[in-house]
Amino acid sequence: MNRKKTRVVKVGNIAIGGDNPIRVQSMTKTPTVDIKSTVRQIKRLAKKGCEIIRLGVPDKESALALGKIKKASPIPIVADIHFDYRLALIALEQGVDKLRLNPGNIKNPKYISLIAKEAKARGVPIRVGSNAGSLPKEILEKYNGLTPEALVESALHEVRLLEDNDFTDIVISVKASSVPLTVEAYRLLSQKVDYPLHIGITESGTVFPGTIRSSVGLGILLYEGIGDTIRVSLASSPDKEVEVAYEILDSLELRRKGIRVIACPMCARSHFPVQQVAKEIERKFKNYPLNLVVAVMGCEVNGPGEAKWADIGITGSKDRVIIFRKGKIIKETNFRNIISELEEELDKIKEVNSN
Repeated sequence: MNRKKTRVVKVGNIAIGGDNPIRVQSMTKTPTVDIKSTVRQIKRLAKKGCEIIRLGVPDKESALALGKIKKASPIPIVADIHFDYRLALIALEQGVDKLRLNPGNIKNPKYISLIAKEAKARGVPIRVGSNAGSLPKEILEKYNGLTPEALVESALHEVRLLEDNDFTDIVISVKASSVPLTVEAYRLLSQKVDYPLHIGITESGTVFPGTIRSSVGLGILLYEGIGDTIRVSLASSPDKEVEVAYEILDSLELRRKGIRVIACPMCARSHFPVQQVAKEIERKFKNYPLNLVVAVMGCEVNGPGEAKWADIGITGSKDRVIIFRKGKIIKETNFRNIISELEEELDKIKEVNSN
């Protein structure tokens, strides 16, 4: 995978684009005016690895709450603005780290100019976020409906408005709930600009279908080198969004975060409760400080052989349970002690890495 080189944009203390890691974002699902609940959710997400958090700003009260939230947040915050340019100006006064504007519903060039001037004075970047559900009527008519070209033109129109105001601290997104439409739009956009791209499948659905759609769409784009920051949009807890985002990045070997458990699908040879053990390892070691691959295999055929590349693995038969490292058996134990024995071996690896 050859990632496309883009400009670097700073969001608070987090750099997007260039050679920086692909950043993981999410969005709060609490009312922004509920400062305590919002801060509590942000802190929880930060512990899970969320690096940038976006907040909906539907009204003046929400915009005015951003200052206190910003002071308490351990990660940069983004104000998500629709329709009312005045909310963007208040958000800037409150000290947000980034704005997200939708070109489909803040249309007056005068207002965009005013926002650009104030954002530049504060060193605050702007994400131009074009969404399939809110494209300007004239663009839809021009392209005879919703097309990748329509999404891209909508975004680039506002980009030009910002550039005309000498503002280039820009991130762009062109999202749709359709995976093929989104992929084609980002491919087209990537050819036209070198601004960093925020990628995602908008309104992807509940946890299971939304995870599948996001994984397919983002996986295609990331494999093609497109994307500098991602948000997985799920009708679920934002915790799940962050978890899925890291799984996508880990699957493509773009970023690792903690232990990755791989497991065989089981068959007639299996005499080991793979699913039960794999889930218990994921639960117990989800915050483990090292990036390791742990294999849970159903039999000794798949065990040290097919999973010999794993950092550490376990497998079992009717008579015994074994632990192996890089394909070499290092310990034999029983099912009752397998988790504690695995933890002991993980601690040995951690000790070696700390020296």
